[in-house]
Amino acid sequence: MHQDFLSNSPFCKPVKLRRFIFVLVCCGAFVLIPTMFTSVFAQQKPFLVVLDAGHGGHDSGNRGNGYFEKKIALNIALKIGAQLEQKSGVKVIYTRDKDVFVDLIERANIANKVDADLFVSIHCDAFSSSQAFGAGTFVLGLHENERNFKVAQKENSVIFLEENYEQKYDGFDPNDPESVISLILMQETYLDQSIAAANTIQQSFVNNLKRKDRTVKQAGFIVLKYTYMPSVLVETGFLTNSSEGAFLNSSKGQNQMANAISSAILNYRDLLQAGVQKETLTLENKPVQKEVIISNSDLIFKVQIAASGNRLAAEGYNFKGLTPISREKSGKMYRYFYQTAFTYEEAQQHLKMAQSKGYTNAFVVAYKSGKKIALSEALRLLK
Repeated sequence: MHQDFLSNSPFCKPVKLRRFIFVLVCCGAFVLIPTMFTSVFAQQKPFLVVLDAGHGGHDSGNRGNGYFEKKIALNIALKIGAQLEQKSGVKVIYTRDKDVFVDLIERANIANKVDADLFVSIHCDAFSSSQAFGAGTFVLGLHENERNFKVAQKENSVIFLEENYEQKYDGFDPNDPESVISLILMQETYLDQSIAAANTIQQSFVNNLKRKDRTVKQAGFIVLKYTYMPSVLVETGFLTNSSEGAFLNSSKGQNQMANAISSAILNYRDLLQAGVQKETLTLENKPVQKEVIISNSDLIFKVQIAASGNRLAAEGYNFKGLTPISREKSGKMYRYFYQTAFTYEEAQQHLKMAQSKGYTNAFVVAYKSGKKIALSEALRLLK
């Protein structure tokens, strides 16, 4: 299906349809019609998936073992779409359906214009060692290690092939690890659902294809920043591995990868409709932890590591791997805390850990019976 599908249809933009119905009611005309139209809309609104085949045109992607990442990614994306389009209630749009170059920001714009329910970007990985293999899935976030940064750096370097990339991406530098911090806030609203989708795809690779589990990870992919829906980037395998490269370059391999991803997307849709529970998800092979509630113990200490007007999930993947994290609202600000200690000495150790992770302005705060008190008062009570 071409990427312009439904772009001019009122059913593609539910907000406009609701406004149209509202005007009819206010004008007093055909009072029974709004109910009929609302019912039809509810029945016909599809689960809309945007499939993004990485690279294309003059951007070949990685050339591990002489293969073309752009061709393999496109073939897999088209096969995923063909399978999904056979399912009732599912619509597919491609950011590209042929060998053309599409700016990263335009890929996101395509998904945003049609109000997609899920954005999936398809890629093939590469590594300096030919021994690396396995499929992995990524969501947007802070990369906790050098390997995750390198993967994102490779994909983000595409912007150097675009005109006026400095202006389009607000000065983003793919080679600067700190630049990724600016990417995260826009996608935070959809992070839980993105992890759910990524986790479902990753488990499909492991359970259905017996691929090596490279787990769900976070990294700063600029193509995921500008999408206003749950978004996942899939590295289907390593072209630099001779065996895996040959598998991905074959029709059999591409069909199998497409089967695994399409079935996972359908499972994600079903989980979403059933109300997936956050605590069942995993990130980098670790359970996603529930938010820590501030204790009502008599006297405790915490380390405040951040304050923001944005409500972030109180999870380690948002705070450079630090866990547990608790969140507290104060006026219009949210304050984020690391660990809970019952002695000041223990709190000092937690403070050092937070500072070692880059939170150089972190500090210790105190609570008595669940209420925040001055640190000097807490130290006085300890004496």
